[in-house]
Amino acid sequence: MPPGALALVLLAGLIHASWNIAAKKAGGDIRFAAFTTAIVIVAWGPLGVWLAWRHVPGWGAREWALVAASALLHSAYYLFLLRGYRKADLTVVYPLARGSGPLMSSVAAIVLLGERISALGALGIVAVVGGVFLVAGGPALWRRGHDPAARERLHKGMVYGVVTGAFIAAYTVVDGYAVKIALISPILVDYMGAVLRIFVLAPSVARDLPAARVHWRAQWKYALFVGIVSPISYVLVLYAMQVAPLSHVAPAREVSMLFAALIGGQLLGEGDRWLRLLGATCIAAGVMALALG
Repeated sequence: MPPGALALVLLAGLIHASWNIAAKKAGGDIRFAAFTTAIVIVAWGPLGVWLAWRHVPGWGAREWALVAASALLHSAYYLFLLRGYRKADLTVVYPLARGSGPLMSSVAAIVLLGERISALGALGIVAVVGGVFLVAGGPALWRRGHDPAARERLHKGMVYGVVTGAFIAAYTVVDGYAVKIALISPILVDYMGAVLRIFVLAPSVARDLPAARVHWRAQWKYALFVGIVSPISYVLVLYAMQVAPLSHVAPAREVSMLFAALIGGQLLGEGDRWLRLLGATCIAAGVMALALG
């Protein structure tokens, strides 16, 4: 992986971990997703509209189909992620989502897009996934099962994490194709996707405006942060995809787990810091293996 692409992925990882912690603290649902999407559209409107004015008139059916598919997959991903955060612990949902997603997307990139990966790169993927498992709790994931309530919460977290990871894999492949093959601007992929997503999410707000106002008053600070910051992390990743293989970029994104382990452990008061630190080290080693491989 080129050094420039690696730098983009590292910065994106820090930003990604930060906004996920904010989303967890918000405890939002589909209305929170609508709030953040609306903020994306407004905050990034000047740049998004300018690029759309220049490029969208030249789009054909392929470009619109890719952006529409991306919007639907991102909507499903975000809603499952938020629901998982309400039903289970971030240290279960986030690592499993981030660990299963790149594994599936890397395999899809190799099988469907014909990308190649070296033995060192393959070891890097294994290290990243193993590190994510350790950050999630390692063997303690099963030991927690003795308590029925903890077992149910754990199982919900694992289900939501893996399903969210499947959506991550799907949108990564679709968006990777959009920026690498269809040559759509990474900023437009994200911004036009947000414009289409608002049509999916807005009805949930319109159905009960008084309740939406209550949620907004409680969550607006988190929504503002997520809406302004989250597009930066993903656009950086999309630019990295333009110059590096998707099968390398997708797992390397999991460096965000290192930041989540260090930041989330402090802000959310979660334990097992030594285990998370070991997992974060594995992730860092895996990222370097991917960069070199």
